[in-house]
Amino acid sequence: MKRAFFLTLGGIGLGTWAVSRLVRSSFSFAGKSIVITGGSRGLGLTMARLLAAQGARLALLARDQSELDEACNELRKIGGDAIGVACDLLDRGQSLGAIETVIDRYGAIDVLINNAGIIEVGPLDNMRRGDFEKAMALHLWAPFNLIRQVIPHMRRAGGGRIVNIASIGGKVAVPHLAPYSISKFALVGLSDAFRAELALDGIRVTTVTPGLMRTGSHVQAKFKGNHGAEYGWFAVSASLPVAAVKAERAAAKIVAACRSGQASLTIGLHARLAIIGNALFPSLTGEMMKLANRVLPSPVGVEGDEAIPGLEAREMSYLPDWLARIGESASAKHNEI
Repeated sequence: MKRAFFLTLGGIGLGTWAVSRLVRSSFSFAGKSIVITGGSRGLGLTMARLLAAQGARLALLARDQSELDEACNELRKIGGDAIGVACDLLDRGQSLGAIETVIDRYGAIDVLINNAGIIEVGPLDNMRRGDFEKAMALHLWAPFNLIRQVIPHMRRAGGGRIVNIASIGGKVAVPHLAPYSISKFALVGLSDAFRAELALDGIRVTTVTPGLMRTGSHVQAKFKGNHGAEYGWFAVSASLPVAAVKAERAAAKIVAACRSGQASLTIGLHARLAIIGNALFPSLTGEMMKLANRVLPSPVGVEGDEAIPGLEAREMSYLPDWLARIGESASAKHNEI
């Protein structure tokens, strides 16, 4: 009985893989107009570097114009065509204006990569409703607005690519990351729901669920609760090679998935194991998360309700110098500092 079950499961998996390979289509990024949110640093900038080298025309969206200018100057030095559009994605009017700016410059939008995000780390007791609302606004409604704005342009062009960068936290809820996980679950649902219907217009949607990546972005995260202790465990997880995937490797996989129109991409062995484990043994996974929560820092009083930037929280932590240098090296490389 068990053998028949696993043979059937294997057959379904093989058939699904074969069909997915057949329906994928590839295209060149040369001359394509690509919008990347959160493109001035971190994973967004790493993807932009790869795409610029392949001849793409890039539009980077972020809030800080000086960071955008620095990123675009770097891309131009390697022969890329890039513009930086300052935009607060929490403001629908600004996102609409940003898309119009890109259309005015390039005449089209062939690829949209929803990469912008915010990570807030801390215990549930120190989180407030506003933390959840902001995470939902940036991780769900901002991509929703941009997708709805680019769809008409992609339809007129006969197709396009949309890539939504979610997280392993959008497949398996992680303690001390409640606002982030909840909003990333919503983004996974949005991405998967839009995929089937937009395929009729030749628009391929890719949902990306990476594990931790060594982008150095922990210095830009926000920390609540015991600020130094929360920074410590998160910085270690995001910096060590055994726990986090190299940013360049993750970016290369995402760009390849976008090119082929791949429906879903999970990056990192830890992320794959977590997703498979949660699907097959959800109760066991839930118990493991309870155990993980027991070793994480305890909530504190009202002083922990304040969100402290990573650059400040690291001064309150007790990380060894050698470990801090690993994270700082990644942060500098990817314009996080």
